This record gives sequence, structure tokens and C-alpha cells, in this order.
Amino acid sequence: MSWGTELWDQFDNLEKHTQWGIDVLEKYIKFVKERTEIELSYAKQLRNLSKKYQPKKNSKEEEEYRYTSTRAFLATLNEMNDYAGQHEVISENMTSLITGELTRYVQELKQERKSHFHDGRKAQQHIETCWKQLEASKRRFERDCKEADRAQQYFEKMDADINVTKADVEKARQQAQLRHQMAEDSKAEYSSTLQKFNSEQHEHYYTHIPNIFQKIQEMEERRIVRIGESMKTFAEVDRQVIPIIGKCLDEITKAAESVDHKNDSQMVIEAFKSGFEPPGDIEFEDFTQPMKRTVSESSLSNSRGDGKSEPKFGGKSKGKLWPFIKKNKLMSLLTSPHQPPPPPPASASPSAVPNGPQSPKQQKEPLSHRFNEFMTSKPKIHCFRSLKRGLSLKLGAGPEDFSNLPPEQRRKKLQQKVDELNKDIQKELDQRDALTKMKDVYIKNPQMGDAASVDHRLSELAQNIEKLRLEVQKFEGWLAEVEGRLPARNEQPRRQSGMYEPQNPSAVNSCAQDRESPDGSYTEEQSQETEMKVPATDFDDEFDDEEPLPTIGTCKALYTFEGQNEGTISVAEGEMLYVIEEDKGDGWTRIRRNEDEEGYVPTSYVEVYLDKNAKDVYKPLQKISE
Repeated sequence: MSWGTELWDQFDNLEKHTQWGIDVLEKYIKFVKERTEIELSYAKQLRNLSKKYQPKKNSKEEEEYRYTSTRAFLATLNEMNDYAGQHEVISENMTSLITGELTRYVQELKQERKSHFHDGRKAQQHIETCWKQLEASKRRFERDCKEADRAQQYFEKMDADINVTKADVEKARQQAQLRHQMAEDSKAEYSSTLQKFNSEQHEHYYTHIPNIFQKIQEMEERRIVRIGESMKTFAEVDRQVIPIIGKCLDEITKAAESVDHKNDSQMVIEAFKSGFEPPGDIEFEDFTQPMKRTVSESSLSNSRGDGKSEPKFGGKSKGKLWPFIKKNKLMSLLTSPHQPPPPPPASASPSAVPNGPQSPKQQKEPLSHRFNEFMTSKPKIHCFRSLKRGLSLKLGAGPEDFSNLPPEQRRKKLQQKVDELNKDIQKELDQRDALTKMKDVYIKNPQMGDAASVDHRLSELAQNIEKLRLEVQKFEGWLAEVEGRLPARNEQPRRQSGMYEPQNPSAVNSCAQDRESPDGSYTEEQSQETEMKVPATDFDDEFDDEEPLPTIGTCKALYTFEGQNEGTISVAEGEMLYVIEEDKGDGWTRIRRNEDEEGYVPTSYVEVYLDKNAKDVYKPLQKISE
């Protein structure tokens, strides 16, 4: 099977076919090039994605990656980065092994094709020239034969005419002989030209053209083989990275299997454990006596022994909520629920009402009593100041001794600081040792350097080490103080509600040290700050004129709701109550039952009737609710 013998007369079609083959090769090169661009773009997007979710250095996110789940996620991000690198390898290998090689081969193929078809056109032109020479010789032979025939006929005519002279007849005879001779010469030339053309034609169609077409066929077959090899390389480039990609996926799987929920739960305990003991039981307060609270033996006023009656904030505004609720939004946040309200029950039956997380059922103490208790003792006023201090520390930078943290967290922070300082000291010591050795070398070999040039740096290191050691001693002192104050597990739990031992006056000075402020921050004030310079009566008078929030309407309880959470209030189905604050979009409505009881209920549990004159119907509503 040869193009030279089978396609000897298809020169033009072969030229078109070979050009089409080059076009196909260039199209495949373009395809591979676009594939490499896609791989690069995909790798870039993967890297950007991995970088986007990487934890920022020296940020809170970096601390969150100590849990096994977040560490697994971080390992996944790192493996995705390596995964992206393999796609970059695919792009690079395809560019070098396919695109670059085929581009060079296409240029060589075009030059080779041009050379072969140039030889073919040259051979075609040569055979056409031989054909033209044959045609010219043939026409000349034909013309000479005709001229010889006419000359012979003219001689015979002259010879037969008796009126023509002998000289004219001789001249006609010589002319006829000359024409015959020219015809013979043309015949010989035509015969020679014909033989030559036949030889050239045979050589052209059986030697030159087959050879040229054979070379073109080999060129085309090499092109086909080359594009097939390139397609194979295309697959091999992908196959080469599959093991590495598989390792990346295996590492992701391994990281996922390393997630330990028990370990993460323990780390949450270590991260947020305050070190406080749970509060003790709340003592019973007898309100049957005429508006005067019974003073227990463990009250703060008895421990002071000053003989003065304890000021009461409920004297002028009986049953009124703590005035800070109106002026200080922070305390409102402390008493309002911080969770989504429960959905309304499927039926109005009390048994079908979901009450969320169940807690031990007990009679809820009115909030006004709690806040009055909070405000009546000096240590508790001090703790309110600690609350403000803790809030300011949260908004800004914390103190150096981490006194804004609970004891357990403070201990961990101090221990971490001590470890960091020890590491810094070790680095400085290593530098000092290295410089000392260098100085010894300079002393032994002065040509290597000046030993005095190291003294300045050694003195700086000594000063730095001394400063760091002083810092370590300072933080170790704070650490020892915290470790000495942390309660043991077998100790009696100490209440955080302000009930102190009367025989131990020092307990008053440790209010801020042994309890947690309402926002969850631990504050440690100086002992002289514990004693209030301003009388409690002045503090009471400042808020005597505060009025409770006005009612803006009424509401009817559609379902029974048991207020188990802090800041909520229990309501019974069909009960009429006052609305003092509408739903702000969080699903809770603030209501009031009487002057002493108010709180939040789910908006979906009540039907609200806004009424500006709601205060006027207070007593009728009270009767209806009864």
C-alpha cells in the first residue's frame, strides 16, 4: 500500500489532506494549552480557597485550632494546598511534554511538507515541459511533411508541362528533394523527442512521483503517530500525579479519623473552667414581718459590727425593679434570655407545651428582691464596680496580671506567660554562650576578630536576661498567689451571692477575688477599694426617683409557659398581663404581672393588644387574672 502507486494522480488532494492533518495537530495543541490554563486556574483557586480559610496569625482563630476537629480542618486545608500543587504539576508537564514538543514538531512538519510538495511540483513542471517539446516536434514534423508533399506535387506538375523550360523543371525537382529531406529530418527529431518523452514520463510516474508521495505518506504517518503518542502522554501526565493526589486524600481521611469528640469536650473544660465552686443554698427570707427583711447571722452588717441599720433600697419604691435595668443596658442583657424562644405547642393543653431545657421546679424569687439583695451589701456594690471594670477590660487590653479572668483561666494564662518568658531567657542564654565562645576564639586568635567588639552585645544580653528573670519572678508570684487561692475539691463550696462568714472580716475584702462578676470576667480589686467611701443611703437616693417601665398594652396568654430560664416569667393559659416592651425581632416580649413580677415570654405564646391607656385598666386585669 503506497500512495505513489495508488494515488499517483491525486497530487492536489494529497496536498489538501496533509494541510488538514497539520490543522488537526494545531487544534490539539490549542486544546492541550487551554487544558493547562484550566489546571493553573483551578490550582490558583484551590490555593486561594485554602489561604482564605487559614487561621490568621496572632488572632482568636488561631487559638480555636487547638481542637481536634479544627486541626483536622486545618490539615484538610494544607492537603488541598498540596492537591493544588499537583494540578500545577499537570499543567507544567503538559506544557513541556505536549504543547512545547508538538509546537516544534508542527514547524518541522510544515517545512518538510513544503519541501516534498515543492519537489512534486518541480517534477510535474518537468514532465509538462517534455510534453510541450514533444508537441512542438510533432507539429514541426507534420508541417515539413505537408511542405514536402506540396513540393513534390509542384515538381510533377512542372515536369508534365511542355511549356516549362528545363531549368524551371530542375529547380522544382531540387525544391521537392529539399522538402523531402527536411521532412525526414523532422521525422527523426520527432521520433527522438517522443522516445525521450516516453522515457521521462515513465520515470516521472514510476520513480519520481512515487518517491515523493512515499515521503509525504511517511510524513503523514509520523504526524499520526506523534499525535497518538501525545494523547498517551496526556493521560500519563494525569496518571503520574494520581498516587500523590491519593496520598493527599488519604491524609484528609486520616485527619478526619483523628477527630476526637471526647478530647474536644475536655479541651472546652480546660479553656473555660473558672475554678469557682457552685453557689450554696439560698437562705429563706421571711417577708411576713412589716416590710423589714430579717438579718441573718451571716449578714455583712453584723460582721461589720457598726451598730447601724442596713439601708434598704426598697424603702421608697416598694417592689420596684433595680433602677439600673432602665439606665444600664448591660444589666438588661444579663436578665433577658439569650436563646431562641420555644415554638408554640401543637395544642392548648398544658402537657403539650414545650418548655425547653428542664430545671428543678422551684418558686422563682422576684427579680426586685434579687437586685435589692445585690445592692444592700457593700461587697456587692464592689462587685458591680468589678463588673464595669471587667467590661472595660473586655473592650480594651487586659491587665498584665490577667486579673480580669477567672482563677483557673488566670492560672493558665500566667503559666503560659511564664513558659514564654523562660523560652526567651533560654534564647538569650544560647546567644550569650555563642558570643562567649566567639570571644574566646578571638582572644586565642586575634587575627580572626576583635574580642572587645563582643563585649557590648554581651552586656546587652545580660541586661535582657536580668529583665526577663525579673518578669518571670513577677509572674511566678502572681501564679503562686492564684494557685494558693484556688479551692480544693473537698472544700465546702462557697456561695457567690454575697453570704460571708461573720467571724472572718477578711472575707469582705476578698469579694472580688473569690467570685465571678456577672459578665463572666474575674476581677481582683485592692482591699481599700472594698470599703465604700460614700454611704449606701446616698447611693439609694440617687435612684429613688426612677420609675418602672410604663406599660404599652396588654396581652393574653394563649398557652401555659414555664419560665425556667433567667429573665423569663411563667404565665398560665388565659392569663391577662401587661406589655412593657414589644418584640425586638428576637421572638421575646417583655411583660409584667404586677409591680414585683416581670420578665420575658415567647411572642408566639401571647396575643398582644397595644393600648396607650393600659395603666388605667390595671386593677380589672388583675381581677381577671385572679
